[in-house]
Amino acid sequence: MTIRLQYSDYCKTDWVTRFAPSPTGALHLGHVASALFGWRFAQPHGQWLVRMEDIDPQRCKPAFAAGILEDLAWLGLVPAGPVLYQSTRMAAYREALDVLAGMGVLYPCFCTRSDIARESAAMFSAPHTAPDGSLLYPGRCRHLGAQERLRRMEAGQPYVLRLNMERAVEQARRLVAEQQGIWPLVYHDLACGPVPCQPDLFGDVVLARRDVPASYHLCVTYDDAAQGITLVTRGEDLCAATSLHRLLQTLMGWPAPAYAFHPLLRDTTGRRLAKRDGALSVRAMRESGLSAEQVRQKALFECAAHGAIKAP
Repeated sequence: MTIRLQYSDYCKTDWVTRFAPSPTGALHLGHVASALFGWRFAQPHGQWLVRMEDIDPQRCKPAFAAGILEDLAWLGLVPAGPVLYQSTRMAAYREALDVLAGMGVLYPCFCTRSDIARESAAMFSAPHTAPDGSLLYPGRCRHLGAQERLRRMEAGQPYVLRLNMERAVEQARRLVAEQQGIWPLVYHDLACGPVPCQPDLFGDVVLARRDVPASYHLCVTYDDAAQGITLVTRGEDLCAATSLHRLLQTLMGWPAPAYAFHPLLRDTTGRRLAKRDGALSVRAMRESGLSAEQVRQKALFECAAHGAIKAP
């Protein structure tokens, strides 16, 4: 199978890439396109790995993970190493959170989502939002004293752990200066070159919750380092979040991979393909009689239509 990418002029032959689905449903065509996008960069001498981002125990199910791996094997996409399951790495994420707490860049936040929405609505100006569309946290708990925080925690009041963005950026700046590096931070996009980072646009993001002990942002960044990923391939909807990930990499001393982004596959109404909207699954295509090659080519055709992969 030959796949030609828009990024072909930048391709090495030994990238370590990964495909990291959340096992909350069946594999669909958008997943296949994303998997192929990363797989191609690893050919012929690199490694293509698989990671199950299954930190949400309510939505992620072992049966979905098994089905995804079965569909990938049917498509001929076999990882070069063991599958990493985030659900087995909670102790490692806890250690990372402890390191950040020791830097003084984490704090407990006792506000509920409704508290944040009410406070944002009460502002004289329009509520500010992060690049992912979420409301920026107004900062009510940022200035609580140590005794008040302890009192609330001992009383059993639910809380999340937020990154104090201002302190985190200051700490990262100091670390970069100590290493005689260049500020501001950048990430390297294979198509665009160095891209300046703006993690402050996300405000004081949540890095851990009671029901999910570590957030996507922390887990994905840590696991890219743990798996030795040298090229992160991801959808263009995560371009902005990459700035936040570079900040965490700097704070924790994790290596900075390169990045390549692909457009999202969408249905005829313009909505991105998603499990929750009933996107046609690979299993359904298999059962309809399509071959693995036909499904791969269908994914490549859709990618070409969206500008992610040039048609062979």
